[in-house]
Amino acid sequence: MKQIWLVLFIIFFVYALSAQSLLLKDVPWDDGKALELHWQFPAVPDSIQLSMSDRMGNPIDLSIPLSQSGMQVVRDLDPGQEYQIQATISFGDQQTSLTASSKTKEQWFYMHKMAFLILLLLICLAIIYYITAARHGKDFFIRRISGLDSMEEAIGRATEKGKPILFVPGIGDLDDIQTIASLTILSHLAQRSAEYNTELIVPCRFSMVLSAAREVVKEAFMKAGRLDAYKPDNVFYLTDDQFGYVAGIDGIMLREQPAANFFLGSFYAESLILAETGFSTGAIQTAGTAQAHQLPFFVVSCDYTLIGEELFAASAYLSRDPQQLGSLKGHDFGKLMVILLIIAGVILEIAGMSNLKDFIAGALK
Repeated sequence: MKQIWLVLFIIFFVYALSAQSLLLKDVPWDDGKALELHWQFPAVPDSIQLSMSDRMGNPIDLSIPLSQSGMQVVRDLDPGQEYQIQATISFGDQQTSLTASSKTKEQWFYMHKMAFLILLLLICLAIIYYITAARHGKDFFIRRISGLDSMEEAIGRATEKGKPILFVPGIGDLDDIQTIASLTILSHLAQRSAEYNTELIVPCRFSMVLSAAREVVKEAFMKAGRLDAYKPDNVFYLTDDQFGYVAGIDGIMLREQPAANFFLGSFYAESLILAETGFSTGAIQTAGTAQAHQLPFFVVSCDYTLIGEELFAASAYLSRDPQQLGSLKGHDFGKLMVILLIIAGVILEIAGMSNLKDFIAGALK
């Protein structure tokens, strides 16, 4: 009996030494663009020649290290395609050929994106909490935005001098979020100008922006109880051409000499042209855009500048609407959480623990 077990052990040992395999399989819970290549050789090979291709015969670059066993992920593949690998392994004077094939499959859920899902759920819960708290009367602090506080000063100066206010809602169309934010500020400004009986001029570049701006200004005059003072011709279309639009606004500034200029929205190469012309007329100028490369021009030539997200926070700052306040505070919570994750990741990495980094990095692949 002992002899039988000894023979079986020797056979198993010899088989284990000579066993070699090459396995190609789909990566589970992914977007169908990767395969796992597993290999197991009886010893470290002297050389490995690999060739991988799809079912149409298109070659794919692939190489694996000279090791007895291991696993490597092949990425940037097409979902739902069949791939085949042929390998020639050399052990001294002996050569062995192995083949493997597998098909990429796209899953319903990408588990390596779990970090994004967790962050999204936390931010959504924070937004819901802050909106609910704001509706129950909780007062949330919002940092003072000087550019918006200056509106009263600008309108008052225009009223004293008997000159109009010029509002430029950017050069973007209505599908640009900066234009939406600009029209939100326009609503507040139009209501104040109606109360002070100050003329408001709004030149528009696109027809959709024109329609929205007219409705916003009309509604603001209605809220102020001055619908009879509303002049639809003061909200007008100029041209779709970028620099033609800018030239038209420059002409308005030189002819009408407005006491206050507001440049809020999406701006590009024309930002400095507008701001310099307004500066030469001596008007109080307030600008705001999320285009980071245009902010320096506004900062040096305008009295007040809304920098980046201040433009989007303006609606909540001006209206104090619970839903907008809650959304703003919820997004602030998300930013704070990201900052804390970065700090925690740096500390853990210094301590030699990469679990958090690997978990978040997987979502970015």
